[in-house]
Amino acid sequence: MKKILTFTLLAIITFCDLKAQDITDAFRYSHTDLKGTARFQAMSGAFGALGGDISAISINPASSAVFINSAATLTFSDISKENTTTYFSGINNAEHSDFNLNQAGIALIFNSNGDSEFTKFSFGVNYAEENNFDDSFKAAGLSNNSIDQYFVSYAQGVSLDLLIPYDDESIDDLYAYLGENEGYGAQQALLGYQGFIINPESDDIENTKYYSSLSPGQFQNSYNYISTGLNGKISFNFAAEFQKKLYLGINLNSHFINYDRTTRYFESNANTGSETNEISFVNSLSTDGDGFSAQIGGIYKITDQFRIGATYDTPTWYNIREEASQSLRTYSDVYDESVIVNPDVINVYPEYKLRTPGKITGSAALVLGGQGLISLDYSYKDYGNTEFQPTDDADFIIQNNIIAENLKGASSIKVGGEYRIDNWSLRGGYRYEESPYKDGVTMSDLDGYSAGIGYSFGAFKIDAAYTNTQYSESRSLYQVGLTNTAAIDREFSSLVFSLSFGL
Repeated sequence: MKKILTFTLLAIITFCDLKAQDITDAFRYSHTDLKGTARFQAMSGAFGALGGDISAISINPASSAVFINSAATLTFSDISKENTTTYFSGINNAEHSDFNLNQAGIALIFNSNGDSEFTKFSFGVNYAEENNFDDSFKAAGLSNNSIDQYFVSYAQGVSLDLLIPYDDESIDDLYAYLGENEGYGAQQALLGYQGFIINPESDDIENTKYYSSLSPGQFQNSYNYISTGLNGKISFNFAAEFQKKLYLGINLNSHFINYDRTTRYFESNANTGSETNEISFVNSLSTDGDGFSAQIGGIYKITDQFRIGATYDTPTWYNIREEASQSLRTYSDVYDESVIVNPDVINVYPEYKLRTPGKITGSAALVLGGQGLISLDYSYKDYGNTEFQPTDDADFIIQNNIIAENLKGASSIKVGGEYRIDNWSLRGGYRYEESPYKDGVTMSDLDGYSAGIGYSFGAFKIDAAYTNTQYSESRSLYQVGLTNTAAIDREFSSLVFSLSFGL
């Protein structure tokens, strides 16, 4: 039998055994996009052996020591995202744009006096947006599957006694009690039962088996996804020049995450015998986190024209906090009645840790005097090493196994070039990122193109860039029950503007 908890102020509860994290969260916080100065993005980020750009320290921390003089750069970007979503016979387009501060950084150069073989030192601080989470899409179409199986799946094994409030107990009280004592699945069972989506096989309070109140047939599904937020990084950079040929550097990085997501699902049916004909299900998630990582790297000038670089990025260790809320509304044609289950409860999850994978990068560049350059970066990152912690947690063991079974090591290649005509610079680049998913379908390979232009006034420079990125995804609506997938073709483009100052 359940115990009754009385709440004088029902608003926030802490869950001891409630986990909502899965492989999509792990990948979201492990993946970084092409961000940085306009010059950096115009060349698709191929700066590992070049240096001389504030954003280059995000690829190779030795890059700041390549600067001749101290410099600072401020960058703004206008990002446009277009998603074309196919779900059964339905096709929907969604567009989103966002203007923000993309990067801000400074590198201070200190030349060595005397006969020291270390001829130059540099100190830099750089803020960079690593990933922008502003996104939206809509998946709508006619399906033979219903969200009823989401609630049926979670309800199996849950005692009927746990789904019925006592006389002096509200639905909110019971939802909160289940979260603290029985877990997420019991909460979903409560929503389904009180929303007349599922029925018990018997009226015995010890019943643990349930079936859907909806009849088989066709269901009009509509799933709306909207998210906001970003993943950012502040790098504290130290580098040195040795004998004017070797550059060595280290970054100590402070990371932060802000991510908010709301999904709104609506379903309708006219199937004969269905007790429930409309379902509206809303889920909201708010996430914030902080983390730490480090990078070490070097650049070596084999000749004045040819140089190579190498970098190791450690894993990033995040501490992540999440809050979530839910609401459900159903309607029955049979009874001409609406039911609203809207617990006034914020589910506060226990703080957890996430370790994202490390990365290695090898680079080469050909510098053609003062006329131009060509640069190439190759990186490898094993997404299968992403790990929720503590690793002895039963739920995290399951999720880490799913990650290991579905994610893999992925290579990326970036190529960039620059050609100078007097004070003008013309730039272009291409990047390719291999899918981190073993099936190659959940997310496809990524292709990106870029171009840009810059003008130097001497101590002051202005740069502009355009980037375009395309890939596709296969996204499941829910991890349990209604696992229908929507195919999403994604195209991201951005206009980037930077102002650089010599100090």
